[in-house]
Amino acid sequence: MSEAAKMLKVLVTGAGGQLGQELVKLDVLGLEFVGVDRQAMDITDSEQCAEVISRIAPDVIIHCAAYTAVDLIETEEVKAWQVNAEGTRNVAEAAEVVGAKLCYVSTDYVFDGGGTQPYREDDKTNPQTVYGRTKLAGEIFAREACSKTFIVRTSWVYGRYGTNFVYTMLRLAQQHDELKVVNDQIGSPTYTLDLARFIADIIQTKHYGIYHASNTGSCTWYDFAQAIFEEAGFSDKLMVIPCKTEEFSRPAPRPSYSVLGHEALIQAGLKPLRHWREALNEFLKHL
Repeated sequence: MSEAAKMLKVLVTGAGGQLGQELVKLDVLGLEFVGVDRQAMDITDSEQCAEVISRIAPDVIIHCAAYTAVDLIETEEVKAWQVNAEGTRNVAEAAEVVGAKLCYVSTDYVFDGGGTQPYREDDKTNPQTVYGRTKLAGEIFAREACSKTFIVRTSWVYGRYGTNFVYTMLRLAQQHDELKVVNDQIGSPTYTLDLARFIADIIQTKHYGIYHASNTGSCTWYDFAQAIFEEAGFSDKLMVIPCKTEEFSRPAPRPSYSVLGHEALIQAGLKPLRHWREALNEFLKHL
């Protein structure tokens, strides 16, 4: 970066979450990350949103804040709509006022999970849950309200912060000799560090639009669990039994197939994220 190049101020909403914490701790030349959590900025309050964003005057906003409790949301649709849809519109409108780029983090749940080939960015959306519907509404509001918007859809996220599948499996492996894990849902685990690095790259471009960002390759939750136990040294002590989704009744239906294709990021000149197994190996080494 030349001395004349401007340091970009990047505001991260939801800075206390899995991805938000990863982003604000990134060390990227030319980017200054500023995190806000719910206490600092309530995205459902349009006036407060506008005031905070105006005061910080960011060049870019990465909007991670969301209501993501997929099962609980099924009975709290009004709250989910306020946060995921209207909250996103508030952030997008404030971004447009200050001239900031907006990166909205979305989800594989905008699709119906009935596919057999990796979903393209322009494939028809058909969410089957309240979470998916409200996140899709957020996508629409973001693009309508802000002229410089990136939509980044991702899937099966895990990382150093918060609760996630990897931490849950490691905890259960210490408590049980036998575990059942679903083997009929297929997706791509995504390491928050790799996702954060991709977002840091894309926001420095003007290639606005929809992107799918997940680690490459695909597996079932059973395959993912087996890989976790192999890398962590639990394989010899634990029996892992594959089972069907019906054996774990949940309020929100899970997509049976949620692998995301990466055509848009390749066309934008960016490298696809590394294979999920390689990312998992690095994550567990650093635990």
